[in-house]
Amino acid sequence: MCGITGWASFHRDARLHAPVIEAMTATLTPRGPDASGVWLGERAAIGHRRLAVVDPVGGVQPMADRPDEPACVLTYSGEVYNHHDLRAELRGRGHVFRTRSDTEVVLRAYAEWGEDLAEHLEGMFAFVVWDEHAQRLLLVRDRLGVKPLFWAAIDGGLAFASEPKALFAHPEIRPRVDADGLREAYSLVFDTGPTVWSGVREVDPGGLLVLDRNGIRERRYWHLEARDHTDDREATVERVRELVGAAARSRLGADVPLCSLLSGGIDSTVLTALLADEIRLREGSQARIRSYAVDYSDQAERFTADVLRTGHDTPFAIEAGAFIGTDHSTVVLDPHALLDPEHRRAVVVARDSPIGVGDMDTSLYLLFGELRAHSTVALSGEAADEVFGGYPWFHRPEALAAPTFPWLLVTGDEAAMPLNPELDLRVGEFREETYRAALAAVPHLDGETPTEHRQREMQHLSLTRWLRQLLHRKDRLSMAQGLEVRVPYCDHRLVEYVFNVPWALKSFDGREKSLLRAMGAGLAPDSVLRRPKNHYPATHHPDYNRGLQDLAREALAVEQVRALADEARIKPCLDTPPDRLDWGHRLRLERVVDLALWLDHHQPELVL
Repeated sequence: MCGITGWASFHRDARLHAPVIEAMTATLTPRGPDASGVWLGERAAIGHRRLAVVDPVGGVQPMADRPDEPACVLTYSGEVYNHHDLRAELRGRGHVFRTRSDTEVVLRAYAEWGEDLAEHLEGMFAFVVWDEHAQRLLLVRDRLGVKPLFWAAIDGGLAFASEPKALFAHPEIRPRVDADGLREAYSLVFDTGPTVWSGVREVDPGGLLVLDRNGIRERRYWHLEARDHTDDREATVERVRELVGAAARSRLGADVPLCSLLSGGIDSTVLTALLADEIRLREGSQARIRSYAVDYSDQAERFTADVLRTGHDTPFAIEAGAFIGTDHSTVVLDPHALLDPEHRRAVVVARDSPIGVGDMDTSLYLLFGELRAHSTVALSGEAADEVFGGYPWFHRPEALAAPTFPWLLVTGDEAAMPLNPELDLRVGEFREETYRAALAAVPHLDGETPTEHRQREMQHLSLTRWLRQLLHRKDRLSMAQGLEVRVPYCDHRLVEYVFNVPWALKSFDGREKSLLRAMGAGLAPDSVLRRPKNHYPATHHPDYNRGLQDLAREALAVEQVRALADEARIKPCLDTPPDRLDWGHRLRLERVVDLALWLDHHQPELVL
């Protein structure tokens, strides 16, 4: 995993601007602590920060197809899991390889297939190729959007980066925020394309962008399609078992230590069991995968169920680790550490955004820091809820009937920081318009029942919008610690298959994630298989709530924060006794604190 950045311009000689590409590349040092490299040509500048995972010696970047007078130069972030098969295919087509790296496979694949190479790749990736002969810049992002890729227009071309902060090191791109950006961020509709930053956009998941002398063009090389499902229940469960197993096995390739995130839920337990079985098969019966869970020092005594959490994770994680046979550890965090201004600032800097989930972001960042002391790669159960129908909105009649994004029934105004009504951002109107457009993009089959029609909409919204912000969160906070996180449930073949399984099969036992539970029989303890959905843990310590209220008061002392926030709606959260703050009100305070940190660090120009 790495950080990539650079630009191409037909109006300037990039060779005269080495300090700029070096500065842009330096901003991504946490993403790639192992090495740095830049390449300069007349029309393009390419930068790379490397986290060495595969072929540490041979995978140096930026990578050129030949050392003298290169025709193509690549900067690449991510992992292509079928690189061994592609290498064999490309050798059969006459290509000669100098390294063992998947980076070189991507480079040779471009030489063979041009921009169509993306359709041959399986994995998580964001990469850019400068074609010296064609004078063309190609930007490509993986199908689900696991790895980020941002861009912005400059004179005569465009600049690109893994994170917006690298773009802001380019003299033509400023951190500017307008009403559209605030509306985009605080509406919680999770568009891809626009960002909170004016003029900064994302390459679509499953999309590519081409810049040449004719301008810029974008297209999607992958999207979800509606297809008939003909397998019965037994065949469907077996096919899911095959796909999840293949996805897990393919993500074990690394030349560095790896581990698994094991929360004690069904998603991470099934995944960890498959990984553990494969490692024992490869390395011997005594081999054990390291697994990790997160907890808080007060959680056993103070846990209180809320709208997102039904139970304490740690006992289930310990039981799952013993059942599977992992080398399991629980990272116990002091709730007071979550209030540390330096930790909170590091999280906001990593996100480049004022929108997060407060203590859950800070604790995830600290957890990844602990993991990085022992491992370079971690595997996570992210996306299982989106793929298999695990969220409450798949099952609650009020969510199914609501004419809006289903997560807003949980987050909505209680979670999004109330903005100053004088800004007149028309968030409600924007949500309605975006929701209609999102539903129009959902593929359907002729003759679907009303239930099937609605559930397909729910899954498409979850996979193409809700999942994106979770993947952003996991990428930014892990890479800020120099840790690569792989997400097997985002395998596009698994996603395509389960998306088209009828809802009656997805919920055949009357519960969430029926297919995953059925295929997980024997891989997880019965207590885990029966356990209801539980979200990422949050601290319940009143000292944290009290400290958060103090931080929010300090934030509101900042004039710029007061200009953006609706103080009248925040004040009740400050006056509530700390031991009575509910989840929604607490998240409102988290957003105020993060807004102040974001404004202070990024110093955005506000154009409202």
